[in-house]
Amino acid sequence: MFFTLLFTLSFCEGQGSIVKVDRPSCDRCDHSFFCNCSFAGLTCVPVVTEQALSLDLSFNNITVVTAEDLRDHRRLAALNLCCNRLAVIHQSAFEPLWNLEDLNLSNNQLTALNHRWFHKLEALRVLNLLHNPYSCLGSPPAFQRLLNLRRLRFGGPALEELKRGDLAGITHLEELTVHANNLRRYESGALATIWPLGRVILSLHGPFLTNDDVASTMLGDVSYPETPMILRDLNLTWIQSVHNLRVAARRRIRHLSFQNLSLSDMATVEFLVVFDGVPLTHISVEGVTLKGVGRWEKANKTEHKGIDEIFVRDVEVLDIYKFASLISCGFLLQYPRKVSIINAKVFVMPCFTSHLLKNLQYLDLSNNLLTDMTLAETLCDGDSPLKDLRVLNISGNALKSLSTTSRLVGKLLRLTHLDVSRNGYSSMPLGCSWPSSLRYLNMSRTRIASISPCLPAALEVLDLSNNDLKDFVLVLPTLRELHLSGNKLLRLPPGWFFPNLNTLTIQSNSLSMFGPSELRTYSRLQSLQAGWNKFVCTCDFVGLFQSGVKVGSVQLTDREDDYICDAPLRLQGALVARVRLPLVHCHPVQVVSASCVVALLATAALGTLLWHVHAFWYLRMMWAWLKAKHSSRQRRGLDQRGGAGVEDDFDAFVSYSDRDAGWVENFLVPELEQPRADDEAAVRARPMTLCLHKRDFLPGHWILDNIMSAMERSRRTIFVLSENFIRSDWCRYELDFSHFRLFDGVAGEPAILILLEPLNKDDIPRRFCKLRKLLSSTTYLEWPHGEEKVGEFWKALRTALRGEEEDGRN
Repeated sequence: MFFTLLFTLSFCEGQGSIVKVDRPSCDRCDHSFFCNCSFAGLTCVPVVTEQALSLDLSFNNITVVTAEDLRDHRRLAALNLCCNRLAVIHQSAFEPLWNLEDLNLSNNQLTALNHRWFHKLEALRVLNLLHNPYSCLGSPPAFQRLLNLRRLRFGGPALEELKRGDLAGITHLEELTVHANNLRRYESGALATIWPLGRVILSLHGPFLTNDDVASTMLGDVSYPETPMILRDLNLTWIQSVHNLRVAARRRIRHLSFQNLSLSDMATVEFLVVFDGVPLTHISVEGVTLKGVGRWEKANKTEHKGIDEIFVRDVEVLDIYKFASLISCGFLLQYPRKVSIINAKVFVMPCFTSHLLKNLQYLDLSNNLLTDMTLAETLCDGDSPLKDLRVLNISGNALKSLSTTSRLVGKLLRLTHLDVSRNGYSSMPLGCSWPSSLRYLNMSRTRIASISPCLPAALEVLDLSNNDLKDFVLVLPTLRELHLSGNKLLRLPPGWFFPNLNTLTIQSNSLSMFGPSELRTYSRLQSLQAGWNKFVCTCDFVGLFQSGVKVGSVQLTDREDDYICDAPLRLQGALVARVRLPLVHCHPVQVVSASCVVALLATAALGTLLWHVHAFWYLRMMWAWLKAKHSSRQRRGLDQRGGAGVEDDFDAFVSYSDRDAGWVENFLVPELEQPRADDEAAVRARPMTLCLHKRDFLPGHWILDNIMSAMERSRRTIFVLSENFIRSDWCRYELDFSHFRLFDGVAGEPAILILLEPLNKDDIPRRFCKLRKLLSSTTYLEWPHGEEKVGEFWKALRTALRGEEEDGRN
């Protein structure tokens, strides 16, 4: 064993880099940096985020904590190593944990405590060392530096000795727990240095049986009037064992509790004798086995006026059929104001016993065997002497008739709280006779399927959770809290029935959604808990939830994780808070309207742009051009199939305004087609043929076809430009077609421009960009105003029309 331990220590000292490489990782950390790595089968401390504030490593198989395992966790506030096989902790393992406040090392294999473990843990407030196999706390004192410690739990089956000074440094505890069932040696004063002491819990089974000095001395060191004392694992079956409590009685303690207690009749009597006249106000017994029959008459001369509360839970009576009805205990039962007898197999409390409880204000008989008939006996068939009773808890019994229950409590005129949950009522009568003082009613888990006016109208708190309700329609004007979780409700109850409702819980029902219209019916609702329902994640519901349910003062007080989509199928299981629905699904009208507005604006902007660049004109003219060319090709095809020849080309097509026809007919046509006799150059030259729309356009044909045909049959185009030309619609068509002919691969020669009058290029529309460019870049002919330059004008025009042919003849 020694060599094994030595090897383990050597391994822990030298494994730094090796363990760091081989250590497993744990990523089970939530958004608040709580890392829950329990039940993970770990054999050593895993690697977790350095941001961890709480690390739970309980219920694993960790055997060693090395010096390197926790080096990077300076922010850690809570560390739980409970229920491992921890046998070795390096002396500096906890040194980096300056901020640690809660350390749990219980249920491990620590055979000794090392004071160096806690040397740097000055912020520690809670330390649990229970159930480890150390026999003493060791020396020097392990807790001397823990000045902020407030809760200390130590001891176990192996603890045998407590010495004075073991708890040096600890001066103030809110709770001290010592498991010392097998304690053999105790030095007086070992626990006496702890003051103030909030609550002390002692397990002293062995000392009470075999070592009265140890038990009495230990109790004497921790007994203070205002310090509640809890004694565990005691066997008080004979008189001598009760004598150990005398020191506590002399210290006049006021709160005494027993847990896991065996008790006989004579020990009970002796206990009452020992505490005769002591101002004991609270007696609590949990997990008690009664080995007697309840004959405690011998203590009827004792005085226990100070007793205010008696609490008994989990009672096992060995001879239950012989047990007395406590009729002889009037000396004890006449004083307490609060009595709780829970899970004690009580099937009846006789009416006579009820008469003994003269000051009773609180009665808890939950988890027993009461029936409608025995409850009638307990409450004296509706004429109960418990006139001051304010709280009655009869939950978890075998009651079946709600009308009987209401009748029996109807004369308890000060009753404000009634708990009848976990009974088998199943149905609710139409009318009930409740006391007018009743304000709190708990009917959860009673199998109620529907409600009726049986419920008292003056209720302020009503709990109907975990029943079979499908709706809830009842006017309760004073109700402040309504609990309906665990039913089958399909919608929120109408809020106008509860004008003063402040809190509504309706979790785990069949709600599909709720909206602002439903929430607005609640005028004063502040807290709503509606998680774990079958939510249909529509746009309205998701939007309402993600906006924080800002309807009046309503707030969701349960967790976001409780709201999960059940439909549609593609969102099933998704958190409502994280659902992102398409905008077009949620706001189709707005999206379509916005799209239309954007489309209209874009269309307007595009139209403006196209209009600015004359795109519409280009398209219109392109269409007319293509249509005219198509018509021309069809006409030529028909002429060729009919055997007709193609007409001779014209030398030029003349585009002019009808208002300038006089100049064209009197000057241009005679000069080019019929040269004058006095002009030798003109006479020698071949007469030219001009195409004029007045004489050469074919009647019955589309005007645009005529223009197209004329341009195609002419080698050149002459534009007679003037103000009249610019204003003429037909001239603009001819100008437009000429513009397109400039982009035609066949017509490659430029047009001839004749200005009858001074005309700036800016007078030509901007859409005729090519012609504007020609006007600015190409030499044009300007009709002279003087006679002396007319000859030069005609010569230049002929040259432009005939080109090199004219030059050669000259």
